[in-house]
Amino acid sequence: MNKQSNVYTLIYIIVLVVVVGAALALISNALKSRQIENANADKMSQIMAAAHIDYAKGDVIKAFDQYITDQLVVSATGDIEAQGNDCAFNINVEAMSKTANIQERQLPVYVCTLANGSVKYILPCYGAGLWGPIWGYIAVDSDGSTIYGAYFAHEGETPGLGAEIEKPAFQDQFNSSLHMFKNGSFYPIEVVKAGQKPLDDADYVDGISGGTITSKGVGAMINNCIAPYQAFLESLSKK
Repeated sequence: MNKQSNVYTLIYIIVLVVVVGAALALISNALKSRQIENANADKMSQIMAAAHIDYAKGDVIKAFDQYITDQLVVSATGDIEAQGNDCAFNINVEAMSKTANIQERQLPVYVCTLANGSVKYILPCYGAGLWGPIWGYIAVDSDGSTIYGAYFAHEGETPGLGAEIEKPAFQDQFNSSLHMFKNGSFYPIEVVKAGQKPLDDADYVDGISGGTITSKGVGAMINNCIAPYQAFLESLSKK
């Protein structure tokens, strides 16, 4: 075949694309298990970050097994539907957050026991920012009301603006000064513009300056994903 012909060039390109595509597919398939392991390890680190857990680099799985002493899946009525065996870890929080009927949601809970013996309950949440998904974890004290800590992340928020939700300056506002039960009523923590206050009696944090839409997204995410835990958190307070 004439190597200078258009037919030869076309065949060469097709063969090259097929060979490279097959090689990439094989590599991707070979690395799939490692990719899943890395994604799971990252998720574990984020869960523990909400409870301010420090651990040696490379020991995320060991630390997770040490500090996350139980997992629960609860219903909006506060009933425990599943316990242990990574039941919370395997829940698709994104899908649950988009289930309009909260009675149909499966709500994951990570039970965390710190080195001092105190127990925290870590609740995941998922929502939408300005440019893409945002998500996070909120740690609550064993009284079911007091906030212990929080961790938030995003896929593509604007650096220096909405992306600041992943920085300590924003996350550190979620501390023991905040409570979700006040005067017998339940109020998920609100995110408001700096200098303003909620119209109701809810505790709040200041939103990101210049990141209004992302801040509102965090507030909506907390309300949508944490409010369904009200009955479960009330059951903790009764203990």
